[in-house]
Amino acid sequence: MFENYLPVLLQIVIAGGFAVVTLIASALLGQSARRNAIKDSAYECGMLPVGDSQPRFSVKFYIVAMLFVLFDIEVVFLYPWAVIYKDFIVMHGPAILGTAFSFVSILLVAFVYAWKKGVLDWKS
Repeated sequence: MFENYLPVLLQIVIAGGFAVVTLIASALLGQSARRNAIKDSAYECGMLPVGDSQPRFSVKFYIVAMLFVLFDIEVVFLYPWAVIYKDFIVMHGPAILGTAFSFVSILLVAFVYAWKKGVLDWKS
């Protein structure tokens, strides 16, 4: 059974070794420069960084992000169903298709609700 995990272990060892060797080589071969305030400041296209570094975003950005995650999760759940659909259709018949349509219809109702509430309207 160990021989099945040997390639994974070998890949972990090689990746870890590469990371360690790269860090050590960077520390040994890299030039250490003197630090000052100008070199440590953020570069913003030649302009001095003025103002707050964490600007406030509209709530709409977060709502759209949550909707994206919601519908992305839908695809994650539907993909395995689509892969094994042919095998299950023999055993369970149209019941499996009905459950998938009910899942999609619930998400469609959520999408229509969000649309009617104006969540996807960027102008307002």
